[in-house]
Amino acid sequence: MRYRTLGGTGIEVSAYCLGTMNFGLAGNPDHDDCTRIIHTALDQGINFVDTADMYSAGESETIVGKALKGRRDDVVLASKLHFQMGEGRNRSGNSRRWIVQAVEESLARLNTDRIDLYQVHRPDYTTDIEETLGALTDLVQQGKIRAFGCSAFPVEDIVESHHVSERRGLQRFRTEQPPYSMLARGIERAVLPACQRYRMGVLTWSPLAFGFLSGQYRLGQDIDLTKGRPAAVPSRFDPSIPANQAKLEAVEQFIDLASDLGCTLPELALAFVTTHPAVTSAIIGPRTMKQLEDAVKGASVTLDEAALDRIDEIVPPGTNLYDPIASWPPPAVADSALRRRPLADRSAG
Repeated sequence: MRYRTLGGTGIEVSAYCLGTMNFGLAGNPDHDDCTRIIHTALDQGINFVDTADMYSAGESETIVGKALKGRRDDVVLASKLHFQMGEGRNRSGNSRRWIVQAVEESLARLNTDRIDLYQVHRPDYTTDIEETLGALTDLVQQGKIRAFGCSAFPVEDIVESHHVSERRGLQRFRTEQPPYSMLARGIERAVLPACQRYRMGVLTWSPLAFGFLSGQYRLGQDIDLTKGRPAAVPSRFDPSIPANQAKLEAVEQFIDLASDLGCTLPELALAFVTTHPAVTSAIIGPRTMKQLEDAVKGASVTLDEAALDRIDEIVPPGTNLYDPIASWPPPAVADSALRRRPLADRSAG
């Protein structure tokens, strides 16, 4: 396993990060099996574990907390907040009120007194970024978190956050957690360069492009849209949709390339992500022990210039063959009230 420094934090983390979204009711409900997977990952040299309060409504954090008993000091532990937790108002977002409460609930579930990396899961345009940064800075000073970061932030929000931190004397986002794969390379245009400019660590998710780069979905083969991942978001997998057809065509070319290189398609996909100089760690999110073992096998795979040039030919740099965060459209796009003047204003002109 290779290790890199997480941005400017001085913390060394493995090039693979164990993601735990699939631990709990939403994926693998067997706590003992999840614990075995976590322990195996640690034994294989992974020292970076990422979770979130909303994964299986807190169950994932509980599993991680139990699994790390006796091994907590050897692990760089990351978690996230933002999405709705439980019933009632003010149990979501990035306000000081919710951050202060959410971190205490996560610490309890994780059975620890500190979180090494606490991340804002998504932007919150109803809360001033200064309030968010101020609350997170206070948590660092209190010793409850060691550093904080953001996830799926557009580049303009990343830049604004750093300007606010500098002007107000607040600590800054040390990491960004964006989606990145051979099929979704859009962050290469601005997000990754900005992270390099601000010395932010980058831990990427969905390196297998929601399963397309696992080799499970092939061109010309039927895809059952009623089971597994396709059942959750059929439009992402339906071969009759041109964008999905383009993904399947690219996958076939990547399979040929992997064969030429003597590795599997998932190994190629993970090697690609971790090759970018801005990327610190690629998040792998196994549901089963076999999925973990298959992912870890490729930890030593490296790509030469010829292989990277071939990938660029199949999917050009900075290109997305699909929208990797389509499930979370920005409010300015999703809320029509934010892009239409009130009728009274329009008639007055």
